[in-house]
Amino acid sequence: MLEWGQASFEWDQGNVEHVAQHDILPEEAEQVILNNPLELLREIRNGELRITTLGESDSGRVLIVVIAPRGELLRVVTAFPADRRERRYYTTQSRRGRYGKEVGNS
Repeated sequence: MLEWGQASFEWDQGNVEHVAQHDILPEEAEQVILNNPLELLREIRNGELRITTLGESDSGRVLIVVIAPRGELLRVVTAFPADRRERRYYTTQSRRGRYGKEVGNS
């Protein structure tokens, strides 16, 4: 697992505009990663590792954030609000003390 709390991010006009289409700010997507998200999936897409995460922003929004590690940086590929089922799953897991803001910031 990556060390989420010390991550630096790679942003450009393309990924900023893409997450904005889902009503997500870059800062929110970063917060999810920094707040110790649940890692849902690792896969290779177009020759690049993609990690799908489920986590909470500082404002309490539960989001899916897909990242691609690039050396020392994390590129946010996409981010969007979690659906009801995903939010319920995240809540259950975070209550068990495995994921979430309290674990990530301790």
